Amino acid sequence: MKKKNVQKLFIVVCLVAVLALSVFAVGCQKKPAGETAKAAAEKKEAIRWRLQSYAGPALNEHVVLNAMKEFNIAANGEMIIDVYTADELVPQGELFRALQEGTVDAAVSDDDSMASPVDVSVFGAYFPLAARYGLDVNVLWNWYGLDKIWEEAYNEVEGVTWISQGSWDPCNFATTKPIRSIKDFQGLRMYMFPTGGQFMQQFGVVPMALPYEDVEMAIQTGVLDGVAWSGITEDYTVGWADVCDYYLTNPISGAWSGGWFAHTESWEKLPAHLQQLFRLAVDKSHYYRLHWYWWGEANYRVHGEKLKLTTIPDSEWKVVEEAALKFWDEIAKTSERNARVVAILKDYVATMEAAGAPYRY
Repeated sequence: MKKKNVQKLFIVVCLVAVLALSVFAVGCQKKPAGETAKAAAEKKEAIRWRLQSYAGPALNEHVVLNAMKEFNIAANGEMIIDVYTADELVPQGELFRALQEGTVDAAVSDDDSMASPVDVSVFGAYFPLAARYGLDVNVLWNWYGLDKIWEEAYNEVEGVTWISQGSWDPCNFATTKPIRSIKDFQGLRMYMFPTGGQFMQQFGVVPMALPYEDVEMAIQTGVLDGVAWSGITEDYTVGWADVCDYYLTNPISGAWSGGWFAHTESWEKLPAHLQQLFRLAVDKSHYYRLHWYWWGEANYRVHGEKLKLTTIPDSEWKVVEEAALKFWDEIAKTSERNARVVAILKDYVATMEAAGAPYRY
């Protein structure tokens, strides 16, 4: 091929290439708006939250993390919630303040142990003898008006939004020494929630506070005589049944009351559909815990081989029940709002007792 022909061919190829690029550019400019929006959405960074729970790693899998894993799947890349366990980011006693400041975006805890600065915080965790079953907590908040009272209380606190309250396990004593009488409480050093510990001090119990992950070692070394922090399901799940020998079947409360909370600014930034999705995930968590604990509390009493069961006779335990009612009356005097809560609790108990079995026996 002559040199002149080669030059002509090169020029033609260049012109064709320029024309192809022009057509491609025009095609991109005419790209449908829907496709452009989709591409932009795919590039948009996901909303990311940090949530800290009151629970240690083994327990957290059942009481918080499972629901948040499902939320992350359902959020389809729009939002991701990273879950942290007790004391992992901040100490449990500083959790509420961290939530106010936005150090964490959400928290799962009882009001009591995270030092919530509302008067009703005393009813979080294990308010003595207020619940007999897990369902009692869910009914009290959903059908007896405690949800409205909690909204009212937390609306007075800057930076924190109360989302929902649900039930966990009962509160029983797991110890290294047997308890068969009220006098056996005398001098027991127990890992306890604040209000439950305050109540049991009148019977000689010495409540102690320390990081959740240190509890097992504290029992092994004799710093603690046991825990009154949970039911038997948690004792087996987190390893406390490995270092305790006895389990008292008399509960000082039939269910723990715990809440889900959000940093207000983080919550208000969420679009409505993600707020609703979060609420659905929380409700799923409430449902899961109801049947998981109901299964576990019976299963480990019957089939568990690590803890020997002891019981204080009903006639003697009645002293504790009567003391609880006096404790309620003392708490009712602390604020008008607390008086409303106590009145609701008394009405609820009276209704359950009047209904008879299976509500109350």
